[in-house]
This record gives sequence, C-alpha cells and structure tokens, in this order.
Amino acid sequence: MGLKKLNVPLPNGLTVYVEHQITNPELETIILINGALSTTTSFNHTVKFLKGRFNTLCFDLPYSGQSKPLNSQNVIITKDDEVEILCYLINFFNPDYLISISWGGVAALLALAQKRSSVKRAIIGSFSPFLNPAMLDYISAARDFIIAGDNSKAARLLNDTVGKFLPRMVRLYNYRYLSRLPEQEMQQVSFHIEQILALQPGRYLQKLQHIETEVMFINGELDEYTSAADVKFVAPYLKHASFATVAGAGHFLDLEGRAAQIATRKLIFDYFDPAANEGFETVQAM
Repeated sequence: MGLKKLNVPLPNGLTVYVEHQITNPELETIILINGALSTTTSFNHTVKFLKGRFNTLCFDLPYSGQSKPLNSQNVIITKDDEVEILCYLINFFNPDYLISISWGGVAALLALAQKRSSVKRAIIGSFSPFLNPAMLDYISAARDFIIAGDNSKAARLLNDTVGKFLPRMVRLYNYRYLSRLPEQEMQQVSFHIEQILALQPGRYLQKLQHIETEVMFINGELDEYTSAADVKFVAPYLKHASFATVAGAGHFLDLEGRAAQIATRKLIFDYFDPAANEGFETVQAM
C-alpha cells in the first residue's frame, strides 16, 4: 500500500496535511502526536521502526510543515484548536493506538477525555502535568529570545537544555531548523509558550478522569524538564495509568543514543503488541 499523502479539510475551515503509512491493511494503526515545534518529518525515525508492525498516521498542524501553504498565513492555533483537530482526525481515521511527545501530551490527553474513541491504548512521552523550575526557566528564556527576534539564541537554548543529550548531528539539525523558522511560525511558537505559561493543571487534570483508554507515561531518567517523578502527579486522575522510565535517556528518549532507542522501542512494542516483540533486543527500562 505504501505512503498516502492527504490534505484533510477540517470543520473549522482549516486543512491539515496527513501522512498515512500503510504497510499492511491488516495491521493496527498508531497516530503520532508532535510537540510544539515538530512536523511530520520529526517522526521519520519512528515511522521507520514501526513499519511492518503497525501502520502510522502523522500530521502537520495548520501553521507548520506541509499544512502551512494550505491555510491562511495569519492562522494562530490555540490548545483547544489542537484538541479539536486531534479529535477530528481520530474519528476520521479510527487509529488503534496513540503516541504523543512532549507538550503534544496535553492535546492528546484532552482529546482522549472528550469521549470514547477507537484508541485502545496511548503512550504519552516526555510529559509533565506542570512546569517545574527547570522547564519554567527554559521556556521563559525561549520566549524572551523569540520576542527579541533572536532565533539563533532560541535554537542554541533548546540544544543546551532539553536537547543536551542528543547526538551532535541531531543538535545541528535542530539548530538549522529553528534558527531559520519564518516569522509566522515563530509567532505561533511564542503564542504556544504563552499558553504553556498560563496553563493551570487544576483546569484540565480533572477532565482526565473521563479517559477510558489505557495510558502509559514514558519519561527519561535524566530528563529534569519533564521528570519521571513529576509525571506521576497525574496518577490520581486516570483510571488506567502506568509509568515507565527509560534508563540513561533525557527528554528526547529514543533520539538520544542506541541504548535509549532500544529501551524506548521495546516499551512501545511490549505495551501495544507483546507478540510483535518476540526476539527484539532488550535493554533494561525501569
């Protein structure tokens, strides 16, 4: 079947670009949810290792990637908009599983809380329900650089903080990508940061009680920004929650070296389909 590239119109008049990788129509499907600055290309490595075991869905939000030319140049997406978009795509494509990364976890959890859906299990990676001092310092500094129009400093900041455990080539890619983002996307990033700073856990954590889907939270042992300890504060609000920590990994988990990659991917396969993981190389994950 291969890769299907789709432009999906939304009820709100916007359009999102979707990549639907179908290696076998009999396989179950995972929808992948990006963090604040990511696009479908950010999931290239994930799609590659899932290929042959699961079909995948990736999409660009209306202001980014290949969705950007399909929409007005002045579009600004709120957190509520993200939730609505995700709910629509889940209802449209009926994926079996969900994986979110970083702040994509907020939209993912709130979408799962809306109503029952096709999603049986979800993995929420590198997420915390609140801003700890390290994360608050990072995003406050990032906001200041963006307001000043200094994309290069914002890019270096990401690599020196949440991205400090990434391999050199990934850090170089991050720098080139972020330092060259056009003004429109930087405005959206700035708006996104303001939303994060204003986000009060008490305003959305109660909604998570409506989630019927089984959810596993995965955090890196070395991640001081969305820590394995902090994420457990969501436990009282979910009916079916579990937690896993990837030894030796920071915020970007399987991008941070071979051992972290193997451990993260083993957790994914064990959680979604243990039978598919027979013979898979293992590294201890706590």
